[in-house]
Amino acid sequence: MFSEAEKDFLKTQRLARLATVSADGQPDVSPVGFQFDGVHILVGGRAPQKTLKYKNVVSGQSLVAIVIDDLETIDPWKPRGIKIHGRAEIVENSVIKITPIIHWHWGISGTSFDIQKVTWNK
Repeated sequence: MFSEAEKDFLKTQRLARLATVSADGQPDVSPVGFQFDGVHILVGGRAPQKTLKYKNVVSGQSLVAIVIDDLETIDPWKPRGIKIHGRAEIVENSVIKITPIIHWHWGISGTSFDIQKVTWNK
């Protein structure tokens, strides 16, 4: 599960990069807007059915990765973010719903470069 600090961070962010894989194994990464419901990452958009990310998930390639990050400050340099490996499914209104399997965070608690790995119950 996400810590309170991670949840607070995710609720303040709007942009991410989502990596999917096509049925023939071609990776693709896309900048996306997203919402966070407290557990899942939800990715929608205009005409999502026309996008590669949607087509890749619909084709059965449900394993995805998403990175949500920013720079808290540039002086001093303080990057922070969360990387999530998860399982994607298409839900209502053609939204991609990502259920985390494992995630890492940096700069959210501890030092900026203290990477922490959290495995979710499957």
